[in-house]
Amino acid sequence: MKFGGSAVGTTAALTQVLSIVLHERSRWDRLLLVVSALEGVTDALIEAAHLAQLGNRRGYRRIAATLRTRHLALIEELPLGSTERSALQADIDRLLFDMLDLCQAMANTTGGKVLDDNVDAVVGVGERLAARIIAALLRQNKLWSVAIDTTDLIVTDDVYGNATPNIPLTRERINKHLLPMLERDIVPVITGFIGGTTTGKPTTLGRGGSDYTASVLSVCIDADEVWIWADVDGMMSADPREIPEARVIPALSYEEVAELAYFGARILHSRMIGPLRQERIPLRIKNVFKPQEPGTLIHDLSTLRSQALKAVTSIQGLGLTAERSGPLSLIAKIVDETLFNTIGSHADVMISSQSSTHSFVCFVIPTSAGPDAIHTAQTTLEERLLHQPETQSWRVHPVSIITAIGAKLDLFPGLIGEIFQSLRDVRVLAIAQGPSRCSLSLVVEPQDADSALLQLHQMILNSA
Repeated sequence: MKFGGSAVGTTAALTQVLSIVLHERSRWDRLLLVVSALEGVTDALIEAAHLAQLGNRRGYRRIAATLRTRHLALIEELPLGSTERSALQADIDRLLFDMLDLCQAMANTTGGKVLDDNVDAVVGVGERLAARIIAALLRQNKLWSVAIDTTDLIVTDDVYGNATPNIPLTRERINKHLLPMLERDIVPVITGFIGGTTTGKPTTLGRGGSDYTASVLSVCIDADEVWIWADVDGMMSADPREIPEARVIPALSYEEVAELAYFGARILHSRMIGPLRQERIPLRIKNVFKPQEPGTLIHDLSTLRSQALKAVTSIQGLGLTAERSGPLSLIAKIVDETLFNTIGSHADVMISSQSSTHSFVCFVIPTSAGPDAIHTAQTTLEERLLHQPETQSWRVHPVSIITAIGAKLDLFPGLIGEIFQSLRDVRVLAIAQGPSRCSLSLVVEPQDADSALLQLHQMILNSA
C-alpha cells in the first residue's frame, strides 16, 4: 500500500492511515507500506537545493527550519509515548542536520559542478521523515514496524532526478534484506521516490516517483495487489480541479491507465504501470478518507466495454513548426537530447504531421518534470536550434495535448467523428491515434485547451 503526501500530512490523515493499516493487517498475511513526503515538502526541498547551488545560505536554512517546525508540530499532535516521541524528534533533527550539511557543501562549491547525487540526497529527505513518523505511529499501536530508506534497496541507473530502477539487482537486494522482515511479521514503511546507484549514490525517480517505488517493490516480492491511497475517490474521467463534474471510473485496463498517466492524469506516475502490467498485478486507487469506497480497479480487461470513451486529459507540450518538408530524424534527436539535459526526461512520444511544404512535430512535457519545465525546455531548445544552420527554420511554441481515453477506440469510427464534431470551434494542429488502440490525442493551441477538455468531457457524461 502506497500513501501519498496528502494522506500523511495531517493528524486526521495519519489517523486514517493507522486505521487502514490496522484493519488490513488482520486481512492480509503481509503488508508493505510505501510513503511519500508530506504534501509540499518535496517542492520545498527542491527549492532548498536550488538556493544552496546559488550560495543562498539564509534561504536553505530558513526552509530547513520551517520543515523542522512542521514535522515536530505534527508529531506533537500524535498519540505517541514520550520515549517514541523523543526518539522521533531526534531522528528528524538528525535528518535535517544532514540535509543542511549537504546544502552547505553545495554552497561551498566554487568553479566546479555541484554533484547531482547531493541534490537528490537533499530532495529525498521528505520521504525519510515521513517514513519514520508512520513507523513510530504503528509501533505505538502494537504493530512491529520499521522505517527503511531505499537508497540501498532500489538499485537504479545514474540519471539523477529521474532514475530508472534495475529490477534484477533490486530483486536480489529485496530477497536479502526485505523478505526476511516480512517473514518475521514486520510491517516495513519504505521511502518512496528514492533509489541509489550500484555504488550507493542517492537518486530519485522523478516527481510522483513513490508510485513507481510501489510498483517495483510489488513486482520484486510477487505481491497479490497494489493499493494507492490518495485524497480522491479513484481515477477520474477528468482532472476534478479542471472539470468539477468529473466522476470516478470503476475499472480500467493497464493500457488505458498507462495512457491516462502519461498524458496528464497526475494521480499516478506514468512509469509505474509497465512492471504491473508485465506481471499482471492488479492495482487499486482508493481514497484514504473513504476507505469503504471501492475506488478504481486497474487490471487485465480483455473484453470490449459498452462505453468506449472513459476519460479525457490535458498536458503541456512543445510544438515545432518549419516551412519545409523532409526527414525528421535530426530535429527529433536534438529535441530528445535537449529535453534529457534540461528536465531529465527523454522525448518518449512524438506526434508529427507533414505536407509537401510544412512540417510539425510535437513532444509531451511530462508532469513529473515540474511546473517550470515547459519554459526551461523551450528556452534551451530555441537557443540550440538557432546555432545550427540546418535547424534555424524551426519555430518552437507551447501547445496542449488533449487525449481521449477509451477501450479499442479504433473499433468506433463513429465515436471519433463525434469527437471532431464536438471540437468544431477549436483549431486542431495535429491528430494521433495511439497504437495501444485506447487513446486519441489532439494537439491544440494552449488557449483552446480548456474549451476542448470541457467539450470532450461532456461527451463522456452524455454517453453514460
